[in-house]
Amino acid sequence: MIKKLKDKVLSGGHLSEREAFSLLKTTDKEALYKASGEITKHFCKNKFDMCSIINARSGKCPEDCKWCAQSGHYKTQINTYSLIDREECKKQASQVFQQKIHHLGLVTSGRKVQGELLTRVCDLYKHISSINTNTRFCASLGLLDKQELSLLLAAGVKRYHCNLETAPSYFPALCSTHTQEEKIKTIRTAQEIGMEVCSGGIIGMGETAEQRIELAFTLKQLNIHSIPINILQPIPGTPLEQTAPLSPDEILTTIALFRFINPDAYLRLAGGRAQLSQDTLKKALMIGINSSIVGDMLTTVGSKVAEDKKLFTNCGYSIDNEYENE
Repeated sequence: MIKKLKDKVLSGGHLSEREAFSLLKTTDKEALYKASGEITKHFCKNKFDMCSIINARSGKCPEDCKWCAQSGHYKTQINTYSLIDREECKKQASQVFQQKIHHLGLVTSGRKVQGELLTRVCDLYKHISSINTNTRFCASLGLLDKQELSLLLAAGVKRYHCNLETAPSYFPALCSTHTQEEKIKTIRTAQEIGMEVCSGGIIGMGETAEQRIELAFTLKQLNIHSIPINILQPIPGTPLEQTAPLSPDEILTTIALFRFINPDAYLRLAGGRAQLSQDTLKKALMIGINSSIVGDMLTTVGSKVAEDKKLFTNCGYSIDNEYENE
C-alpha cells in the first residue's frame, strides 16, 4: 500500500484524505519514512532553504491563542517591547546577512500592524534592504488587508507569513479572538497581489493525528509551498503548559504525511525543534524536512547557524550555492 501511494504521488497524482488516513495507520513506519524521503528527493532535489526572524515587537498581544507566550491574557516570563528602532533592526539583520541565510522576516506581536506603525515597519525593510541585495524579505505582521500588504510589497517584502496553526476543526478550541477564516482571507489576498505565502502550524497542541492530516490538506488547497512545522514547546503560564509532548514517531509520521500530501513544498522545521534528539532531527531531514528557521525563535532559544549548516550539508543538502544564485 505504501509503495502504491508513493508511486501515485511520484507520477503526479494526489492523495485523497482516505488514502492519507490509511498511511497514518501503517505499522511499517520505516517503509513510510523511506517512501517520503524518495518523494522529497524526486520533487525537491537537494536544495535547502534557510530563513531567520527578527522579533520586531514582543508581547502584550490582545489575542488569546492558548499556545502563545506573547498573549496579554497570560502571565509569562518574556521580554515585552514596542517596535524596534532602525539601528537595532540593522544590527540584527546584519548578523543574518553575514551568515548567508536565504530569507529574513520581521515578526510582530498583536492582531495586526497598521497605520503609522506599518509605515515604520516598511521603513525598516527599506533600510535593511539598502545594505543587502541577496537576502529575500518576509513579514509576519498579522491579519493585513490588500492595501496594507501592497505597502509591504512595495517596500521589498516578497513573502508573507500567516500560520493556520492547526486544523480548521480544532482552531476554535485554541483561539476565540479571531478565526482561521480571517487568516485564510489574508493568505488569499497576499497571493492575489503577487506575494509568496508561508503558512503552516504547530503540532502537539492536543489535536488528533487525523487533524494534522486535515491541516496538511488545507494548506495544499491554499497552494502553499513554504510550510513551517512547529512542535509545541509548552510555555509556563499559557493554557497549554501541561500538554504532553509528542513522541518522535508521531513527529516523524506527521512530517512523512505532510510530504505525501504536499510533495513539492518546502517543509520547514521551525519552533520547538530544540526538543528533538540528533537522531530524530537527522531522520526528519532525510524523510521530508528540506528547510528550516535558523537562529533564535520568537520567545525560545533557537539554534547555532554554523552547526545547522553542517548538519544540513551532512544530510546531503546544498545551501550556500542556492543563496548565491538567488
